[in-house]
Amino acid sequence: MQIDYKLKDKFDFGLFIPCFLLIGIGLLAIYSSTLNNPSAGSNFEKQLIWAAAGIVIFFIIYSLPTNTFRYAAIPMYIFSLLLLIAVIVIGRQVSGAKSWFDIGPFGFQPSETAKIGTILGLSAFLSRRNANIDSFLDIFLAIFIGFIPIALILLEPDMGTAIVFGGMILALIFWKGISLFSLFVVLSPVFVAVSALFGVYYFIGALVLIAITLFIFKKNVFFSGSIFALNLGAGFLVDYAYSILSPHQQRRIQSFLDPMADPLGAGYNAIQAKVAIGSGGFLGKGFLAGNQTQLQYIPEQWTDFIYCVVGEEFGFIGSVIVIGLFLFLFLRLLKIASAAKDEFLSLVLVGILSVYFIHFVVNIGMTIGILPVIGIPLPFVSYGGSSLLVNLFMLGIAANIYRTRKSYA
Repeated sequence: MQIDYKLKDKFDFGLFIPCFLLIGIGLLAIYSSTLNNPSAGSNFEKQLIWAAAGIVIFFIIYSLPTNTFRYAAIPMYIFSLLLLIAVIVIGRQVSGAKSWFDIGPFGFQPSETAKIGTILGLSAFLSRRNANIDSFLDIFLAIFIGFIPIALILLEPDMGTAIVFGGMILALIFWKGISLFSLFVVLSPVFVAVSALFGVYYFIGALVLIAITLFIFKKNVFFSGSIFALNLGAGFLVDYAYSILSPHQQRRIQSFLDPMADPLGAGYNAIQAKVAIGSGGFLGKGFLAGNQTQLQYIPEQWTDFIYCVVGEEFGFIGSVIVIGLFLFLFLRLLKIASAAKDEFLSLVLVGILSVYFIHFVVNIGMTIGILPVIGIPLPFVSYGGSSLLVNLFMLGIAANIYRTRKSYA
């Protein structure tokens, strides 16, 4: 009994078990979705290998001295930037993005390791002794640190991963303790820019909301006018930003705004994914019995659209179980981050949580048609070796922090 208590005190089963179950569900879905696809027949075996390697990495990271992450923060950040530069120069192009390295029969995405490097590097910056997140200089520097990998990822181009980085940066700044007004200054241009995509009336409505909010904050006229001008510029610049996207990214945004505008092209995957999930009913059609899955209506559904396989074959119950496992994991990470007394470690945990959470929201959102299709996998579930390894690496960091939490109280 004493041994069990010591094990629970050092090893957080609340982190490991949900992820282990999600990996298992993912393997079932990958096996089913690739069963009748000769070109992807080896994906299940590859994912098994990646899963086994990832679990080994998890325990290695779990066993390291916790201060290792603090010492490695800046070197890992710099190394991740070098990898992002290298992949732009000599990487392999897949689906219009030059974002892969080949390692024998396997592929590897440097943008995945950049998640770890950026989380550690930005957490180290924000937790330094003289940090003041309400200083606009510190806010600018924090955003700049995060923007360097975003800029390199956009050069590939990979808009989906860049969005993940953007959300992670905002989460870390918020957790550091940014004031409500400073957070408003950071987020409002994004809100206006997104509104402008939907049309001029949405753009005007967003500007009215910004003006009302500035009035409520009661800052001086010159400062408020500068913030309003920044938001106005963000709205006008969205057309330019849209124009530099690759054609397939533009079509994805258009199909999100109106999926039926191109039902056999950009809107096809989103429509078929909703059909698959809806046809699953309450209990699902059964393992290996999904029509959409087995007849390959959705191309490469073992990656970004893996959730529609779960919805069709395991139904509402299976879909809710997946969501429940993720929510349990998120709450567990948030609890550990809230209890951590060391600011650097707390920020690292929030960075990890934000990456998982953004992937979760965007992937399921695009599968059920409430968000645009931007090519983001579902953590632990979707097929992908580099994604799975990095997710288990980050989970190992979280478990490591839990193991030594009393030493940093």
